[in-house]
Amino acid sequence: MLCTRLTNARILTMDPDHPVARDLGIWRGRIVGLDDAVTALPAREVVDLQGATVLPGFIDSHVHLAWAGLKARTPSIAPCTRIDDILAVVDRAARSPAPPGAWLDLAGYDQRALGRHLAAAELDRVSHGRRILLMHDSGHACVVNSAVLEMLPDGVEHRAGFLAESAMTAARRLRLPYGQEELADAIEHAARECLTEGITACVEAGIGGGLLGHSPVELGAYQLLRDRGRLPLRVQLMASGDTLRTRAAHPDDGFTQAMDLGVRTGFGDDWLSLGALKIYTDGGMMARTAALTSPYEGTDGGTGQFQDDPERLSRLIVDGHLSGWQLAVHAIGDRAADLALDALEQAQKLRPRPDARHRIEHAGLIRPDQLPRLAALGVSAVVQPAFLRHFGDDYATVMGERRSGWMYRGRGFLDHGVTLVGSSDRPVVDGSPLRAVQFMVERASLTGRTIGGDEAIGVEEALRAYTVAGAHASHRDSVAGTLSPGKLADLVVLGDDPHRVDPGRIGDIEIVTTYVDGRDTRQAAGG
Repeated sequence: MLCTRLTNARILTMDPDHPVARDLGIWRGRIVGLDDAVTALPAREVVDLQGATVLPGFIDSHVHLAWAGLKARTPSIAPCTRIDDILAVVDRAARSPAPPGAWLDLAGYDQRALGRHLAAAELDRVSHGRRILLMHDSGHACVVNSAVLEMLPDGVEHRAGFLAESAMTAARRLRLPYGQEELADAIEHAARECLTEGITACVEAGIGGGLLGHSPVELGAYQLLRDRGRLPLRVQLMASGDTLRTRAAHPDDGFTQAMDLGVRTGFGDDWLSLGALKIYTDGGMMARTAALTSPYEGTDGGTGQFQDDPERLSRLIVDGHLSGWQLAVHAIGDRAADLALDALEQAQKLRPRPDARHRIEHAGLIRPDQLPRLAALGVSAVVQPAFLRHFGDDYATVMGERRSGWMYRGRGFLDHGVTLVGSSDRPVVDGSPLRAVQFMVERASLTGRTIGGDEAIGVEEALRAYTVAGAHASHRDSVAGTLSPGKLADLVVLGDDPHRVDPGRIGDIEIVTTYVDGRDTRQAAGG
């Protein structure tokens, strides 16, 4: 007997062997068959979907759940666009009862509307004895007051309290770690938001260190949720690159750096697993720290920056490959992509691993000459279409006319045989896969400006980026990505078919419900 049979639906399986179905049978969290194979079978529950469209559950391949959950509970200075208004918000928050010298985190900082960065001296006037840290919305910078600057190690560079990349990491490490209970609550909050958008699995892009780690034992917060039955969806975790340590392993093992006990990509189960090793090479476009080969337009010649010495970054990429990891290399600017591709080529020559499925996270600015190199290496491009939906006007301006068509590509990747993977980088932008699909088809920013129109792709191709390609990029294609017999019963029920509506309406399609492990998450939330 089936546990559940979904019927009277337009089921778009993403499986070319059976692309469209009307019925789908579920038993113990798995899909057991489609249409005639299950129509006559008895079921404990038969759900008439009344013509709704069903797709494989969306996979968001690059998120920050802990940061998203914590940010939702953090005072924010957004949408203030005047310095006096921001300082007024800080002043009110800093007056709240707290021990002397307590930290005060605020979210929503973005210098672009201000025309300059805030300064530590300005924050000092409204600090009331608190240590203040304003987190940049990009996750690549912050502004702190003098009380924090006085605590920084010698040699940490800042510009009047503005700290970018590794300097920001130094400031955040002054106050780590967060407790596992607090992190678990934040992760659960963000994960439940994902469910409302049709997301059934996601990849947490860096724990335990790096720019956005929250605790050296961060994985424990996810295990806490798993043990208590509070993990709402499937999560694959990236370990930060700085969690590797020099290890005196057997020479035949071929590596010199590893995590404790040699744990690497693939450890875990269908609910919680260890994925790629996350390696940051550069910053972001919003903070003007993405590493470019030519300067940002309208600046004083700035070309961004690397996170560390380029040779050390390259060595980490090679060592990660040699120790058996899948690699997720953060590279937004084209200069950072050059570094990543050079290091990956070297690594594959030293120890060929054809199915390593290494990833370039963001691939924000990829020159035409870099596309064949990505394809030759079998590297996936994990992009964030919503970046251009929200920030495309600004990014196109600072990249200039020649480069604006190279940003967060779609068609260019697909035409060269590069696996195109969709993601959000939540909470930098909103996490809706359908709104991202709409951008991939239209290439229109929120103001209606076309950004790289030649990079537009079709609806089916965009949906594959959030289903089939997402499963491939996380080595989960044997259990996810399509609605095929034997795979996990993770799916999303939509109020309309994205193929059949005007492209400008795709992002507004209703998410009727999301199934994870064969269970309707609306009922689970209500119970």
